[in-house]
Amino acid sequence: MFEDTKAFSSFSVDDAAAAKDFYEGVLGLSVSEGAMPGILSLRIPGGAEVMAYEKPDHTPASYTVIHFPVPDLPATVADLTARGVAFEHYRGTAVETDDDGIFRGGGPLIAWFTDPAGNVLAVLEEERDD
Repeated sequence: MFEDTKAFSSFSVDDAAAAKDFYEGVLGLSVSEGAMPGILSLRIPGGAEVMAYEKPDHTPASYTVIHFPVPDLPATVADLTARGVAFEHYRGTAVETDDDGIFRGGGPLIAWFTDPAGNVLAVLEEERDD
């Protein structure tokens, strides 16, 4: 039934202009504005597209809405930190992070941060074929 459809994910933001500035200016994604005001299309390298839409009664997602695999997580965290991104720090939980905001407790290295609307995003280190 869905084998020929191009599915996509979406999430809300409270300010489309601030979201566009962040996703385009800070994260370096290609972002286009939709035909209707407040609609953004985020083009993720690899071909995926995600829609962000402005919603007046927006509540930030408490789960990770986008995961960005990267080859070198500590270097990516350092670069994003230099760009003004603040990483989440989880203490006393199953995903306890270090001082840089990186979870090193098994599985891939991962770090979480939020967009201007408070939605949770993550960068995680890709598996290497050594």
